[in-house]
Amino acid sequence: MSRPSTITIDGLAGSGKSTIGALLAQALDYLYFDTGVMYRAVTWAVLSRGLDPADGPAVSALAESLRIDVVAEGPADGRQSTVLADGQDVTWAIREPAVDAHVSRVSSYAGVRTVLTEQQRRIAGQGAVVMAGRDIGTVVLPEADLKIFLTASTAERARRRYDQIVARGEPADLEAIHQAIIERDNQDQHNPVSPTRPAADAVILDTTGLSIAQVLARLQNLVTQAGWPESG
Repeated sequence: MSRPSTITIDGLAGSGKSTIGALLAQALDYLYFDTGVMYRAVTWAVLSRGLDPADGPAVSALAESLRIDVVAEGPADGRQSTVLADGQDVTWAIREPAVDAHVSRVSSYAGVRTVLTEQQRRIAGQGAVVMAGRDIGTVVLPEADLKIFLTASTAERARRRYDQIVARGEPADLEAIHQAIIERDNQDQHNPVSPTRPAADAVILDTTGLSIAQVLARLQNLVTQAGWPESG
């Protein structure tokens, strides 16, 4: 039996797709690629250069010229990988509230998505990849071998994001984070270009109340049930 060449993990903001995707890729000895960091990097560049996130043509032009690299190397500060924008380490900068507030708008532009989708498909074409995002199974890799969609209650996702911020020693407002997630859900699910939704053949998993280990175990079981042996 052959193993799946491509596994997609989609989900709502804060559903755990990045954390779980990285762990699943490690367990399978696959490349892990979080496509969301590319959109965040473009958003960070837009804000840092003083561009208006509402100016679609300008944002799309910047996306075409911006070089984004994702590498495994980097400081041991909790990061899953290092994100570089034109050579600058923006791994944590792209997680700041200002980026959170504008990334949905930036990612909604067809020009931005076209540029980044091409890069994502090129990486996936190498095979043995776990790719996480919000439209991977529906738009980027609709022919992926195994598609997973993670979700969780807004309260659960807000608490997770709050804990992440506090763990980095930064101030956080749980209620503000909760409201931001509700607004982000609305934006993502009604995105006119590629709304966040599970693919018709995706396995949907609600992670509310589940630990990271429990979610990972369930996904590894999915791989086994699909007829592919687990690695490691």
